[in-house]
Amino acid sequence: MGVSVPCRTLELGPLAPIGADARVTDIVVTCDGTVWFDGGHGMQLAHTAIPLDDPAVVRDLAVRLCAQLGKRLDEAQPIADAAADDGTRVHAVIAPIVPQGASISIRFPDRARADLDALAATGMFPPQWTPMLRMLVRMKANMLVSGATGTGKTTLLKALLAACAPNERIVTVEEVRELASVPHPHVVSLVARDANVEGAGDVGLPALVKATLRMRPDRIVVGEVRGEEVVDLLRALNSGHRGSLSTIHADGVDRVPARLVSLGMLADVEPAALERLADGAFDVLIHLERANGRRRIAQIGMLDCRDGRLRGRQAVGRGATEETVIGPAWSDFLRRWGNDVVDCGGAGRAPRRVASRRR
Repeated sequence: MGVSVPCRTLELGPLAPIGADARVTDIVVTCDGTVWFDGGHGMQLAHTAIPLDDPAVVRDLAVRLCAQLGKRLDEAQPIADAAADDGTRVHAVIAPIVPQGASISIRFPDRARADLDALAATGMFPPQWTPMLRMLVRMKANMLVSGATGTGKTTLLKALLAACAPNERIVTVEEVRELASVPHPHVVSLVARDANVEGAGDVGLPALVKATLRMRPDRIVVGEVRGEEVVDLLRALNSGHRGSLSTIHADGVDRVPARLVSLGMLADVEPAALERLADGAFDVLIHLERANGRRRIAQIGMLDCRDGRLRGRQAVGRGATEETVIGPAWSDFLRRWGNDVVDCGGAGRAPRRVASRRR
């Protein structure tokens, strides 16, 4: 689990000129001192004014970055994960876990405007889909955003939360604080805490999810479901809490059920029981992917339980040439959410039907 400190400028040292570019989302330093960055077009090689080819220099940089965020990094604690309240996140590993020096990964929060119109303008989804996404927020659909690392799950989550009514109370739960900068007037941000040096005082995500139920939330948001807290979240959603959002690592709408089941097993919940809990808990699945260096919504779908098995089915998605296509769950999606979603094909053009992905 990460630690979080009050928002302040992180001194990046020789990496500062790269981090000053608002387009940069990630900076990574390999243990041999090579620097790479992602400015929206995939990883690119960078050159720093101060060379980082000395392992001792790279290690010292990693230690100083973590120390600024209140995290220890030394021989006794060779792996560190820390974040500032603005969402900047530092992950570092030092030798001997890596061959020499240190491996450093810095992730910046999206510094662009976090709203649905802005994301549509960048190509994350067609502009015709914006009313549909706003409608899902307005109707308090429980949404689960899936995708791999770096596909924009947290960015989309922030934009969806920004579309919530200003009088709604949003309670967020995270391992590291990334949602504190949500542009909404009523957000309570809870972050997990590590145990102290005596092994006491830790507060995990399951405890935080349970705590949200006593905080009069209009929306419960779990920044990322990655462990046994999935069971507590599903129980909360089945108890009548609407409009909740979360993210999960998965590689497609059809793979979300297997991912939920595997996380449930970490809490000793049998697959069949987990599937019954998940059935009806999430109304909408949104899957993100990275294509040609650009983050985009690839699929929107639904969860349902038929013949005793939980399934994720695509309702609408994007084809290889960015056209809108519909999948097997489109008619069910229409019945559930009404005609407000019919125009997602755009300009009166009926979306092309596509079959589900087979694996």
